[in-house]
Amino acid sequence: MLKGMTFGWGARHGDYRNPATEASLKALRDTGAEWIALSFWTWQEHVFSTEIGFDYGYTVTDHDLEHVIQLARNLGLKVLLKPVVNSKDGFWRGLIQFPDEEGARTDYWQAWFRSYRNFMNHYAELSHDFALDMFCIGCEMVKTEHREREWREVIADVRERYNGPIVYNANHGTEEQVTWFSELDLIGTSAYYPVASRPGATWQEMAERWQTVKPRLERLAERFQKPLVFMEIGCRSARGAAQMPWDFSHQEWPVSHDEQAAFYHSALETFWNEPWFEGFFWWDWRTHLYPLGQAAEDTGFDIYGKPAEQILRQYYQSQP
Repeated sequence: MLKGMTFGWGARHGDYRNPATEASLKALRDTGAEWIALSFWTWQEHVFSTEIGFDYGYTVTDHDLEHVIQLARNLGLKVLLKPVVNSKDGFWRGLIQFPDEEGARTDYWQAWFRSYRNFMNHYAELSHDFALDMFCIGCEMVKTEHREREWREVIADVRERYNGPIVYNANHGTEEQVTWFSELDLIGTSAYYPVASRPGATWQEMAERWQTVKPRLERLAERFQKPLVFMEIGCRSARGAAQMPWDFSHQEWPVSHDEQAAFYHSALETFWNEPWFEGFFWWDWRTHLYPLGQAAEDTGFDIYGKPAEQILRQYYQSQP
């Protein structure tokens, strides 16, 4: 069981080397977490760009990564590296795409995948050099996933540079369109499934809704004979958030620690003992924790100082 948490999403150049980061990692380790998904992004200008750049003033550097990886290792945490491409125009990365017509437009796909392979190859080599425990080759690149040949080339390039387990992070509801999971070691998905039918639903109600999702995920694991892991899963501590677990924009929703705790409880109880299920990387744990006194009013994904943290501890500090 991968007892994990996404760590430091949104961190910028230098953030991993702030003293607050070590304190945050210690608090995360104390929950019983054994893994972190070290996830960060760089930019392409818009969803139709063919070049993936690197903004040294924004994106974390290799030096930043080396520092935080050592901090995690000193605490006994295993590290999955998860570099992500985002679009600077504000559109979701899942919309990065190009026309599929034959001819000149095909060159756009070739150019983008060439740039993407360069991006992934750099971090695959870094993962090898740092002897990291797992590597993620992409996150929610929905409109690119049908390009099977190109994705197999990405995987082959990564395999040449990194000999540890690799995973891809699909998006909830579109996992079945990925035909090349067979080339990976694990099946990964963002499990932001809407498991509440009303604000304030109980964990038992959510667990019942998970039963409509669970068989399909199990069939996917059986189809490829690979374990399945939730590369992202989470819910804000806001009333109604379990109906839209992916949402971060509705800041007007009132605080509800019970709803977040119920979401955590329902997912952990539903999947914890399934033999085909490999674990969780919850979304997310920040590098700079808020003061505990602010937890009561926080409506974000964070669980630090909230009832959901206690739910997680109950499972993560137990077996398996």
